[in-house]
Amino acid sequence: MSAGIDAGAAALAHPAAPTVRSPAPVDQAGRKNLLLLIQLRWLAVAGQVVSILVVAFGFGATLPLAPMAAVIGALVVLNLLSVLRLRRRIRVFNAELFASLALDVAALTAQLYLSGGTENPFAPLYLLQVTLGAVLLEAWSLGLLVGLAILCFAALTAFHLPLPLLDAEGPWGVSPQMFGMLLCFVINSVLLVVFVTRINRNARERDERLALLRQRAAEEEHIVRMGLLASGAAHELGTPLSTLSIILGDWQRMPQLSADPEIASDLASMRAEVARCKSIVTGVLMAAGETRGESAAETTMFAFLDGLAADWRAAHPQGRLTYENRFDEDLPVVSESTLRQGVFNVLDNAFEVSPQAIALTASRDRDMLVLAVEDEGPGFPPEILAGAGQPYRSTKNSPARGLGLFLVFNVVRTLGGTVTVRNRAGTGARIEMRLPLTALVIEEDGDGA
Repeated sequence: MSAGIDAGAAALAHPAAPTVRSPAPVDQAGRKNLLLLIQLRWLAVAGQVVSILVVAFGFGATLPLAPMAAVIGALVVLNLLSVLRLRRRIRVFNAELFASLALDVAALTAQLYLSGGTENPFAPLYLLQVTLGAVLLEAWSLGLLVGLAILCFAALTAFHLPLPLLDAEGPWGVSPQMFGMLLCFVINSVLLVVFVTRINRNARERDERLALLRQRAAEEEHIVRMGLLASGAAHELGTPLSTLSIILGDWQRMPQLSADPEIASDLASMRAEVARCKSIVTGVLMAAGETRGESAAETTMFAFLDGLAADWRAAHPQGRLTYENRFDEDLPVVSESTLRQGVFNVLDNAFEVSPQAIALTASRDRDMLVLAVEDEGPGFPPEILAGAGQPYRSTKNSPARGLGLFLVFNVVRTLGGTVTVRNRAGTGARIEMRLPLTALVIEEDGDGA
C-alpha cells in the first residue's frame, strides 16, 4: 500500500459526508418465525378437516359441523391476512407473534369445546402452542400465553359439548380415544422437532447478522478516527509545504542554480512532487469539509472510467496498465472521489507486486458496475484471503500496513456494493468491485432537464 495519503486519505476523511447507501437490511428473524406459524396453521386446518370428516362420516358421530367449519374458516382468513402482511417488508414484532399464537389457542379451545372438551384426545395440543411461545416470545407475552392456555383448559373441564364417540369400542379392542391420543402424541412430537429446529436456526441467523452489524460499526468508528487524524495531519502539513514551494521557486530563479542543467532538473522534480503533496493535502481537507454533492462533480461513465485510468497512468509512468472499458452505455454519473481513491489504492497494491502487468476492466452486469483489477504477482496467502477487508492484515512486514483493502471494502460497501478478492489460476490476484448504478448514475427529472 504505497499510496499512503495519496490513495486513501480522501476516503479516510470522508466518513461524515452523506452518500448513497444500500437499504438497511430488514430483520428477517421475526418474518421467518411468522411464516413458520402460518405453515403450522395450514397444517392445523388440514388436520382439523381430516379429523372432522373421519369422525363424522367414518365413525358416524354427530358433530356441530357448522360452528366447527366456521372456526376453520376463521383460521383460513387469519392465515391469508398473515400472508398479505408478510408481503410488506416491515419488521414483525413480538406483539404480532403473541397475537397469532393467542388466536391459535382460541381456535383450538373453540374446536375442543365443540368436541368433548378436555376428554378430546387432541387436548394436549395446547402444549404445542405453549412450547412455540416459549421459543418465540418475550417473557411478558409468554406469561400471558401460558395463563390463557391454562384458563382455556380449565374452562373446558366444565363447559363443553359431549362427544359420544369417545366411549365407543374400536377395532382390535382400541377405542377411538386411545387412537386419538396416540395420534396427538405423534403430531406433537414431530411438529415440535421440526418447528423448534427451524426457529432456532432463525435465531442463529439473527445473531450472526447482529454480530456482522457490530463489526461494521466498529470498522466505521475506526475509519472516523483515521479520518480525523488525516484531516489534522493535512492542516499541519499545509504550511511547511507552502514554504518549501516558495523556496524551491526562488532557487529555480537563481542564475547560479538554473545554469546547471542537472540541478535545474532536480529542482523541477522536487517542485513537482511538492505540488503533488499540496494537491493531496487539499483533497483531504476538501473531503473532510464538503458534502458529497459539493465535492462530487457531474460527468459521464466513460469520462469517469477513462479519466481514472489516465490519471493513474500519469502518476505511475513506469507501470504498464492495460485498461479495457466494456461498459455498454455512457450514462451521466457523479465523479465519486472516494471510489476513485479506492480504485487507485487497489491499482497501487497491484503495482507493487506486478508493475509490468496490471489490468483494469470495467463492465456492466445488469444494474451493477463491475471494476476488476488483475495482476501477475504472487497472489494472496490463504490467511490474507480469509480475512480480506479487515484492517492491518498485510503481506508487508510493517505494523502500519494493511489498510488498503480495508478502505476499499468500506468505500464500496458505503456505496452499496461488494468486493471480491481471489487468486487467479496460475499466478496473480483479482480484486472485483461491484457497485449498484443507483449509487453513481444521475437521475434525470421528469421534464427531461
